[in-house]
Amino acid sequence: MELTDGFKATLAETARMLRGSQRRLFMARTVQSLGAGGQRRAETEFGWNRVTIRKGMHELRSGITCCDAPTARGRARAEEKLPRLLADIRDIAKGFSQTDPQFRNRRLYTRLTAEELRRQLIEQKGYQTAELPTPRTLRTKLNDLGFHLTKVAKCKPKKKIKQTDAIFAKLKVVNRSADEAETVLRLSWDAKAAVKIGDFSRGGKNRLERKGADHDFQPKGILNPSGIFLPQWDDLHLYFTASAVTSDFIVDVLERWWGSNRQRFPRVDTLVINQDNGPELHSRRTQFLKRMVQFARDQALRIRLAYYPPYHSKYNAIEHCWGILENHWNGELLDDVDAVLEFARTMTWNGKKPEVELLCGTYRKGIRLSPRQMKVVEKHVTRDAELGKWFLDIDGPSLRLG
Repeated sequence: MELTDGFKATLAETARMLRGSQRRLFMARTVQSLGAGGQRRAETEFGWNRVTIRKGMHELRSGITCCDAPTARGRARAEEKLPRLLADIRDIAKGFSQTDPQFRNRRLYTRLTAEELRRQLIEQKGYQTAELPTPRTLRTKLNDLGFHLTKVAKCKPKKKIKQTDAIFAKLKVVNRSADEAETVLRLSWDAKAAVKIGDFSRGGKNRLERKGADHDFQPKGILNPSGIFLPQWDDLHLYFTASAVTSDFIVDVLERWWGSNRQRFPRVDTLVINQDNGPELHSRRTQFLKRMVQFARDQALRIRLAYYPPYHSKYNAIEHCWGILENHWNGELLDDVDAVLEFARTMTWNGKKPEVELLCGTYRKGIRLSPRQMKVVEKHVTRDAELGKWFLDIDGPSLRLG
C-alpha cells in the first residue's frame, strides 16, 4: 500500500484521538491492511509502539478486550503534575545548605525543614497551598535531590553572633534580587586551605603500588587555591598560587576572571560577590578595599560585597565545589604542581569541568593603608545602615565620572 503524506497524517491523528482498546484495534486493522512487515512500517511511518500494536493484534484475533485499569497504576508523582517543582526546591534549598565541614563526603546538609520549604515555595515561587504535596513528600524530594536534613552537629556552627539571622535574611534578599536582574551577576568567591605537594597520603585509596607517606612535615611546596563560582551557570574557575594568599592575590584573581569572561556578559553592570569575612578580604581590610575600588573604577562596575556571618561560610555556594575537588583527588599522590593542576582540571561540577589557571609571582603580606589614605577609599564605599560590616557597595561608574 502506498501512503501519501496526507494519508499518513490522517491515520496518525485518528490514532491519537482514540483511547484504550479502540485505539489498539484501529492500529491493528491498519497494520493488517499494510500487509507483510506492517508492524515495522507502522512504527517507522506513524511512530506507533510495537508492544501496543501486538496487544491490539491479539485483541483483534481473540475478540478479548484487555482492561487498561489506569487507576491501578498508582498516583502520579508530584513533579509530573508540577513540572517546575524539583527545580524550585533545588533553588530554595541551595541557600540553606552547607557541605561537610571536613570535605569527607559530597553530601549537602540543610537546616531547611520540609515545613519551611513548603512555606518558601508558596511565598517565593507562587505555588498554591492545595497543589503542593505534603511536608513528608517534600522531605523525600529533598533527600532525592541530595539535600540531607539533619539535626546532628554537621549543621551546627561553633558560634553564632547576634547578627547571624539578620545577615542570612539580608543575604537571601540580596541574592534573590541579583539572580532576577538581567544586569547583575552573582559570584561565590572563596579560597581553600593550602595543598601540600609531596608523596603524602590523603586518606583515600588508589590503584598505584606507590604508598604515600604517613606525615607531611616537609612538603616540596604548597599551592593555595582560590575559586570563583557562578551559581546560576554552574561555572567554576580555579586559580592557584605558590605564594601567600593576600588581598592583592584575591583581587588579581577577580581581575583575571573578569578579563576572560566580560565578553560573555555584555549587559552586566553590577557584580554581587558572596564571600566569607576572612582576614585578607574582610570589609575593613585596607589594601583589599583599595584594590576593589580601583577595580570598580577601571571596569566601570558596581560592586556589592555580601559576606556570610562568622562560622557559617560553609553555606557559601563555592564551598560545595571544594568538597567535590577534595573527594576527587582523595587518595592520590599530589607530588608536583602539574599533578595538582591536572586533578583540578578533571573534576566535574554538575557535568562541567572548571577553568584552571596558575598565577605566578610573589605576593607580599602586611600591606596596609594609613588612616588618611583610608579616608579617601571609604568615600567611595557605601555601607548598609544596620549591617555595614557585612554589606557594602562600591559604585564604579560614579568613580569614573568623578
